[in-house]
Amino acid sequence: MSENTFMGVARESIPWAPLIDYEKCDFCMECDEFCPHRVFERREGDVKLVVANPNNCVVFCRACSKTCGPDAITFPDKPQTIKLIKELRNAEGGAA
Repeated sequence: MSENTFMGVARESIPWAPLIDYEKCDFCMECDEFCPHRVFERREGDVKLVVANPNNCVVFCRACSKTCGPDAITFPDKPQTIKLIKELRNAEGGAA
């Protein structure tokens, strides 16, 4: 699982996790089988896969999306996330 901080910022403050486009997802579960951090969870019913543990996702990792044939997994914008991390770090009194 992920550590509690990333670049000096609490992990739960960083909005980095996969987003699933259910119109594209064919529920092949390749992403879930690939990810060792238990970010995903399988469920019964129409939506068979969810991002149940977003804070387990390693910040800036996008490897699970590379396993997705229908390109149903996306991530937040990396430059915007970097900017946010810097802002949070500065707000907490850390170095830039």
